[in-house]
Amino acid sequence: MVENIEDNLLFEEIMGAGGSVGLITLNRPDALNALTLDMCIAIDDKLAEWEKMGHIKAVLVRGEGEKAFCAGGDIKYVYDQGKSGAKKSRKFFWHEYRMNRRIFHFPKPYIALMHGITMGGGVGLSVHSSHRVAAENLVFAMPETGIGFFPDVGGSYFLPRCTGNTGIYMAMTGAKLHIADAIYAGVVDHLVPKENFEALITALAETKLSGNVNMQVSDIIGSYTMDADSMDIYKPHLLEHRAEINQCFAAHTLEGILEALVKSQSDWCQIIIAKMLEKSPTSLKVTLKQLLLGSQMDFDDCMKLEYRVAQRFLMHPDFYEGIRSAIIDKEHIPAWKPDNLEELTPDIINEFFAPLKQELSFEKKAVVK
Repeated sequence: MVENIEDNLLFEEIMGAGGSVGLITLNRPDALNALTLDMCIAIDDKLAEWEKMGHIKAVLVRGEGEKAFCAGGDIKYVYDQGKSGAKKSRKFFWHEYRMNRRIFHFPKPYIALMHGITMGGGVGLSVHSSHRVAAENLVFAMPETGIGFFPDVGGSYFLPRCTGNTGIYMAMTGAKLHIADAIYAGVVDHLVPKENFEALITALAETKLSGNVNMQVSDIIGSYTMDADSMDIYKPHLLEHRAEINQCFAAHTLEGILEALVKSQSDWCQIIIAKMLEKSPTSLKVTLKQLLLGSQMDFDDCMKLEYRVAQRFLMHPDFYEGIRSAIIDKEHIPAWKPDNLEELTPDIINEFFAPLKQELSFEKKAVVK
């Protein structure tokens, strides 16, 4: 059975000898499978339905096309809605974050089949999976500080829990991780060649899952896994800079991180400083506070926190300037306001985290106002 949601999304129930698995296909390859509001709502609804259906033993999600699993949310849509003051910009994050939470707590195996560009909203669809599978051409990133935003979709939760201080480094720099670095960072569990994805889906449908189903699924995936350790091309580059990342990004202030990078005097650290100074100062300061708070919070509270921050960024000029510069005009010379750290007092940053009139709710009947 195939259900087509306006051509952007396909839901299938793949029947096999072991029962059925649900398959979600993001079907916007020309837009790098970017998530729309309707897609977020539909995925959340379908997962709620499949959760209750006994014959659905597991769920998989994949992206159509060769270039991307999912490049993120449809940020141009959010930009247009936000500029006009429309409620739909709030609705997007409300429903996207509820979908992220559904994935995190999904009681059945949820297997993400990542390939190519996997960023932002695409990370939210995959990194919270019970089984995170990626192909050899993976490009994994949380680039939000470069567009005047912050690493959301559960970034508050998973980034502080990455290997060492890798997650802080990723958030501050927007670094793109290839497959070996993604495995090293702890955001991917299995390297499976993309050409094996179809066979893996079939194998999961053909296997009767019972007992410790997560272990069973891991074993099935393992039979398709490539041994990255034996291949030089897949050696993690982050290992070369592990000491610098763990030392410099341990500071609890942005100024402290930059000072540590300067003191290191290595060529690599100077490159990292230059990258960070290209980002929105507001985004960097808010992001560091977000991750420090998230490191001590459970997932649901992280998502509620992120909803507060997202609503504040929708009212901040850097969000619109960053998208204009990177996506609309594509000149990549944003004029941040402010363009320095000195003007960003603790009170200004704290305001991003203050309670809202309407907080994010996970109640079934809750509606964004």
